[in-house]
Amino acid sequence: MNDRSKSFSTRAIHHGYNPMDNEGALTPPLHLTSTFAFESAEAGGEMFAGERPGYIYSRISNPTLDLLERRIASLEGAEAGLALSSGMGAIAAALWTLVSPGDEIIVDQTLYGCTFSFMRHGLAKFGITISHVDMTDPDNLAAAMSDKTRVVYFETPANPNMRLVDIEAVSKIAHEGGATVIVDNTYATPYLTRPIELGADIVVHSATKYLGGHGDVVAGLLVGTAEQVSQIRMFGMKDMTGAVMAPFNAMLILRGLKTLALRMERHCANAQQVAAMLEASAAVAKVHYPGLKSFEQHQLAARQMPGFGAMIAFELDGGMEAGRSLMNRLTMIFRAVSLGDAESLIQHPASMTHSTYTAEERAEHGISDGLIRLSVGLEDVDDIIADLAQALSADPVQVAA
Repeated sequence: MNDRSKSFSTRAIHHGYNPMDNEGALTPPLHLTSTFAFESAEAGGEMFAGERPGYIYSRISNPTLDLLERRIASLEGAEAGLALSSGMGAIAAALWTLVSPGDEIIVDQTLYGCTFSFMRHGLAKFGITISHVDMTDPDNLAAAMSDKTRVVYFETPANPNMRLVDIEAVSKIAHEGGATVIVDNTYATPYLTRPIELGADIVVHSATKYLGGHGDVVAGLLVGTAEQVSQIRMFGMKDMTGAVMAPFNAMLILRGLKTLALRMERHCANAQQVAAMLEASAAVAKVHYPGLKSFEQHQLAARQMPGFGAMIAFELDGGMEAGRSLMNRLTMIFRAVSLGDAESLIQHPASMTHSTYTAEERAEHGISDGLIRLSVGLEDVDDIIADLAQALSADPVQVAA
């Protein structure tokens, strides 16, 4: 079923697969094979030359991965998709394909810690300039573009401080300068935001998060034009990184996509109530959540990602130590990195996911030492709120005793 006029949930369940083509199997087969046999030597040569479609070797393509790639492309509104071993694998494969020594990548002020490290401490070693720009104001990007700018890269919302970027406005500016726009859509998912439809060229995901949804797989996905994806597949993935997704992991992501819409609705509804509760708490100094009217970019969020997502960042009176005390007093919410699981997860970016930044870099890039990141799960929202409320109100001395 390839009709993109069908609804999001219907495509997430049916797109690209017909049981009647597979012995009536309702669940797509899992192709656990590293290599594929050719019907003749001539056929094999034609496949290697790109003159005949078919499967050669699972580092290049595999029927289980192929279904996932077609399905995520449909959900993102893109021509083609690529499955990789992790979100960082998707980012690395794309950038190794698109840039060369002497080129520039302009990135937003705030990035996930490993993305920041890969660019600033990795790509920069190979003669690629990494320039940070505050893209919450698109005019800043226009002023920073140069004839060496090949890629404009950002997350929206940004991990961990929830900054938003106007995808349509920034993409227009980048394209006027001849740059490719890459958007990390992990936080929003295609259920809330489809960057391709807003002008972006390539979208990357840590499929480990909401797309998988169950905390049992590490995976990455990428979508773009058929030409772009083919180049990244054959060079950035096959030759440079080898960041190939295992077929079993593709099966788990396909399973997760079937319930993505339902889960995101519950995630978003829970997060809206939790954010309101945190904002009303006397112990909380600041809440960063796009669904709050106090959020500086609330109007952009309403236009670009209706539903507002399930990630919340907040700061407590008392800074880092207050945040650590809060996390240690929680009894249901788990202290763990990652996000998008059924379980609510809480962590401290400065000492955990964003510890690749120095203290000076965190200050420069808007990640305060006291910032706490909360991934709101699928539990009953009253239980999530109750756990946070007792942790916020508890006397640390009494708890320790």
